[in-house]
Amino acid sequence: MTGGTGFVGTWLLESFAWLNERLSLEAHMIVLSRSPELFRQRAPHLACLQAIDFIEGDVREFSWPDEKVDYVIHGAAQADARLNRDDPLLMLDTIVIGTRNVLEFSRARGIERFLFLSSGAVYGKQPQDISHIPEDFPGAPDLVDGESAYGESKRLGELACAIYHRRFRLHTVVARPFALLGPYLNLDIHFAVGNFIRNGLQGGPIEVKGDGTPYRSYLYTADLAVWLWTLLLRGQPGSAYNVGSEHAVTIAELAHSVAGCFQPQPEVTIRMKADPTRPQERYVPSTERARTQLGLLEHIGLNEALRRTIGWYHSSGVSGR
Repeated sequence: MTGGTGFVGTWLLESFAWLNERLSLEAHMIVLSRSPELFRQRAPHLACLQAIDFIEGDVREFSWPDEKVDYVIHGAAQADARLNRDDPLLMLDTIVIGTRNVLEFSRARGIERFLFLSSGAVYGKQPQDISHIPEDFPGAPDLVDGESAYGESKRLGELACAIYHRRFRLHTVVARPFALLGPYLNLDIHFAVGNFIRNGLQGGPIEVKGDGTPYRSYLYTADLAVWLWTLLLRGQPGSAYNVGSEHAVTIAELAHSVAGCFQPQPEVTIRMKADPTRPQERYVPSTERARTQLGLLEHIGLNEALRRTIGWYHSSGVSGR
């Protein structure tokens, strides 16, 4: 697995360790990381497991492990708006060159299945008249906007997967995650729900920097882990699947839901006044393909996901400061 020490990768490691022990799978995972030592400090209970080995390197040019590998999960990328803005060329190279590098390794080793962690960002701006965006939507990021590097790089990564599937019969499956929520979420980057949780842990107020009208939906990371393992093992080769929740809420509603998880309940402030003439903004997937083909469902709703996530930060002694 590449990208195994980030938010999504850590949940895959947690679920792998849990399944490996309880089902006596005797499986072994190799994780590429730019800084295994930092991860050991952050998650020593995972880093010390004999079933998980870490190798240090950059996904663009690392040395391949010699061990036999059956499956590959490729997720190395930083979903960080600041990097996308400040160094889009690094974002582009990490995703595009890194994906080609990992695909070539997979082809050469004859691996059974390859899961690419793409993003809902590949669709670009969701049209106002589409409530839930499907996998066959033909939209794309704005190519004259330099900050489209993340979404467009993921599109190129998906294209590379399609080429390797068709030309080399590599069984590639693409996951397109939308907004996520759960323990290990970074509270200090551009994710609104993480910022709101941080504000709540600090005692409030919970601040909505915009007008609170955009719609988002949030999949809890325990459900995410189930979905991603299912896609790796049972997803249709050559296909892409949206991964997320279909239950949309406005950012303002989300802020009030977060506030309701704290006692005393912090104030919610909305910085900007809503403009009724502005088109409605949405980032909400249709997950019909995952439901109908693989039977995947969302089991943990937003309020329970918030309760569990905030409880985890409390139990971990995180104050948000």
